[in-house]
Amino acid sequence: MVRLTRVQQQARTRAAVLAAAREEFAEHGFLPAKVDRIAERAELTRGAVYSNFPSKRALYLAVLIDLVEKASEPRATVSPTSRVDSLGVFARVWLERLPLVGDPAPGGRLRLRSLAGVFEDERGPAVLAQLARLEALLLAIALERGAPVRRVRLAELVLTMLDGAGHRAETSPGFGDPFDVAHACRHMAEIALEDTWAPPHLPYVAPARTCSDAWTAPEGLVDQISGERVDLTNGLVVVLGASRLGAAEEAVRSAKPGEQVTLAVVTGDQEETGRLVRLRVTDAVGCLRRVFAPEVWQHVRLVLDDDALVASSIGLADPGDDTESAVSVRDGVIVARAHGRGAGYAAGARRREATQ
Repeated sequence: MVRLTRVQQQARTRAAVLAAAREEFAEHGFLPAKVDRIAERAELTRGAVYSNFPSKRALYLAVLIDLVEKASEPRATVSPTSRVDSLGVFARVWLERLPLVGDPAPGGRLRLRSLAGVFEDERGPAVLAQLARLEALLLAIALERGAPVRRVRLAELVLTMLDGAGHRAETSPGFGDPFDVAHACRHMAEIALEDTWAPPHLPYVAPARTCSDAWTAPEGLVDQISGERVDLTNGLVVVLGASRLGAAEEAVRSAKPGEQVTLAVVTGDQEETGRLVRLRVTDAVGCLRRVFAPEVWQHVRLVLDDDALVASSIGLADPGDDTESAVSVRDGVIVARAHGRGAGYAAGARRREATQ
């Protein structure tokens, strides 16, 4: 009999806990679920469960992440040719998560990736609001297709409609027709929202500091959008905490045409906030990649900086949820730095000035 290594044994225990937790949450939902029953299902002790996951919330998020990551979804090779078609296809893909009429309520909420009752403190909703802004930006970039027009308000409107459909499916299973929702999302593309983007009020944005700092870019990082390795030797690199994700648009809009923008997300609490970020990013990107070809985000990279490799490489000793810092990089040398509110915009503007 082959004896398992410590790492293999830990992996087996973790897998057993996740499988048991998925059954428990599918049967009872988040709030009524009991860690003791999860341990019993996994034939482990309560301590063994908590040695892998510090809380029931962290465990629930891990179950949802596991469900999303294991979903085998085809990727689009060609994007729909119009905004109307793009939004119709995107809505249909998103609505596939709605529970079927005969699904039990707790299992349906699991299928919906429901977070009802999971985050009742102030921090959770605040981070979710920032994540929603990031999701809307990613959808908007795909809808804009590089044109000098902003589609963020349209993306926000569509995501609001879809989230509302999910909430209705959770509270009133079987009510409404998903095809009607998808049809409505198609026609939202024709609404004139007069969407414009104004840069931050410059007096409140500290200018970037020019420099010429050698930099060893971290390697092995993966872009969540394309699934490819990220090259950080050129472009704008912005580190954002979970409470500052809405500032991603400032970085994207301030970059030169064709310049790569890398958004690196850090959190102060990897077990819960970090898992929440990973869940929502993985879920949103999974939907987007089924509709749009990777080329629509060719100049934007999104990195989940779980180990703070990017943050530490630009000199951030203790990054947290409120972090906002940026550097402009040229041929592996940092040529500008900015920190604090509007950092991405400031560093991007400084990079434009230096290359004009």
